Amino acid sequence: MSIHGLNKLTLLDFPGKVAATIFLGNCNFRCPFCHNRDLVLDPENQPVIYAEEILAFLKKRQGILDGVCITGGEPTLYSGLESLIRQIRNLGFAVKLDTNGYRPAIVKDLVSKNLLDMIAMDIKSSPEGYPQATGIRHLDTDPIRETVRFLMEGHVPYEFRTTVVKELHSQSTFETIGQWISGCSAYYLQAYKDSDTVIHRGFHSNTKEELEEYRQLLLKTIPVVGIRGID
Repeated sequence: MSIHGLNKLTLLDFPGKVAATIFLGNCNFRCPFCHNRDLVLDPENQPVIYAEEILAFLKKRQGILDGVCITGGEPTLYSGLESLIRQIRNLGFAVKLDTNGYRPAIVKDLVSKNLLDMIAMDIKSSPEGYPQATGIRHLDTDPIRETVRFLMEGHVPYEFRTTVVKELHSQSTFETIGQWISGCSAYYLQAYKDSDTVIHRGFHSNTKEELEEYRQLLLKTIPVVGIRGID
């Protein structure tokens, strides 16, 4: 288990919970707009936080924190993920998993064992736009579609979300996504913000007005659509 970061307090990462966030290294995607460049491209050279340290911290926060968000990188790459979740839940915390959805069997297994209280899945783009958005030229989107279908069956609370990048997304992108995840419980547009930690610099964010136009378009097929990251 490669844990490389801990946000000790967040009111944003786990809706409705006062939570901590754990950051795992490694990812099977290379999204050019990803803010966690070092976790994705160079996890071996990042500081390591041992699971025992995380659990000791959480034990001290019992009664203060409600939940733990596990993000990355891509957490489902780790064989030790289930064990970590069990140990966190044994301390009385709810667990939210952030995933790109590319390992549906892992997601299904964790849900079937009642180990997750919420899942947030990134919708990188329309299915046709996934190769460009993920940096993987010949990406098979069938696993993505499988995870989407599974979550929409309602086995566990979930949300979908897309980081909106001006150069990668357009009205037609969201018209397609709106049909793809039509009727999902909640979908959030996250405003892209450039930084020194992205994999590739030079991308731009959309205006608040442009994001609102996308939101209105999506509301035709999705009952709850929100915008995050706009001041």
